[in-house]
Amino acid sequence: MNPKTVVRLLSFITIFMALILLIPTAVSYGYGETEGVRAFLSTIAIMVAVSFVGIALTRNNGEMRLTVKDSYLFVTLTWVILTFFGALPMHFTGVLDNFSQCYFEIMSGFTTTGAAAMVGIDSKMKGILFWRNMTNWLGGMGIVVLFVAVLPILGVRGTALYGAESVGPTKDKLRPKIKETAIILWSIYTGISALQVVLLMLGGLDWFDATTVMFGTMGAAGYVPHDASIAFYESAYVDWICTIFMFLAGTNFALYYRILQRKFSKVFRDGEYRLYWKIVLVSTALVAANLYLKGFYNLNDSVRNAAFQVVSFITTTGFSNVNYTHWPLFAQCVLYVMMFIGGCAGSTGGGIKVVRIGAMMQLFKNSITKRIHPNSVTVLRLGDDTFSNDTLQAIAGFVGFYIMNAIIGTLVLSLTDVDFLAVHTSVLLTLGNIGIGLGGIGTDFTFAIYPEWALWCFSFLMLVGRLELFTVYSIFTRDFWRR
Repeated sequence: MNPKTVVRLLSFITIFMALILLIPTAVSYGYGETEGVRAFLSTIAIMVAVSFVGIALTRNNGEMRLTVKDSYLFVTLTWVILTFFGALPMHFTGVLDNFSQCYFEIMSGFTTTGAAAMVGIDSKMKGILFWRNMTNWLGGMGIVVLFVAVLPILGVRGTALYGAESVGPTKDKLRPKIKETAIILWSIYTGISALQVVLLMLGGLDWFDATTVMFGTMGAAGYVPHDASIAFYESAYVDWICTIFMFLAGTNFALYYRILQRKFSKVFRDGEYRLYWKIVLVSTALVAANLYLKGFYNLNDSVRNAAFQVVSFITTTGFSNVNYTHWPLFAQCVLYVMMFIGGCAGSTGGGIKVVRIGAMMQLFKNSITKRIHPNSVTVLRLGDDTFSNDTLQAIAGFVGFYIMNAIIGTLVLSLTDVDFLAVHTSVLLTLGNIGIGLGGIGTDFTFAIYPEWALWCFSFLMLVGRLELFTVYSIFTRDFWRR
């Protein structure tokens, strides 16, 4: 391991984030929020000072080499440390009761969970709300992936870093150089984001609401600068725009690059993408039919509300445009299933991921085939993609470990004496980076009801969920620290 390299890179990425904090500082200044400006500038000063100390202590480090262990440690510490600094403006302005809530709120933002401890959102300072939502957007494509684009300047390759933070059982390398891949992904991400802002402004939202809603949509995170979430706007147009862009955010961004290359056949033959939209269509149809037949809405509103909430849940965005906790039990059960699926690999969505669900379905099918025809040779395939035994083992291990985390998390957090279903759902939505759930964890719920120690547990679940378990847990093993 190379601890000096890790410290040096952490120092540089902290300066990088300090520069980004100038954006919400400018927003606070524009709205005349003196307290907000002071909070952001104080945070930036602390970040720069700490970074310069780190750089000074590692200035004779020589060539920076990163092993896989270094990458895992750097990525994990990046999310932990930047969340700490990102929480300082909230702490300095006193918008939340304690630092535990501030840390939870920003971890929820960076990991694109969207779970909130904040109440009375509409009355908070604009600069703070802008930063809160901006963490959604930064975390969506990945803080480290963004940083990877400038790594060659520092004399280090970012291949291992990209693999440690990117989500899914496979990592799409669009170009030979990881720097080029990072730039392509962030360019596509920024372009689609800009398009949504324009469309939302055409729907009557001002620049602040349009931008912050876009942050929550494209980051698949769900923060909105209003307590009522998307329901605040009372607009079918806004609902459909958000539904469309949530769906786009839940798609593997590598497919958009294939579209730009005019390789349309690769997009339509992609097994995960085909399964993704099939799940969305079938689930939307089931929920819409249930709502319409039960007399909750007319046909148009049933389809719109069903599509919005199904896409919100499967992409782990966590927006709400109605109080879905009053829906029929069947409709809520469909949404509950969506919580376990998540978006596509290579998307901004959380959860288990569609490709893993598809692989497990094929594995079950092939297992039945082998029992009936023991001598048959089966190949596990999803679309044009085949899965090796190593990949299948990794997928099965991930799903099993994911379920274990949910069980243990529920057991530990049951010590809060909060209602069981609420605790269980809270664990699922933080581990899956979803943000909203069922069992009382609905449109008007905040995590402020939990004690401080529980918020740190939830923050940990959000972190391991966003980095897909093994990146974080590996640093707690003996093998990781052995030479």
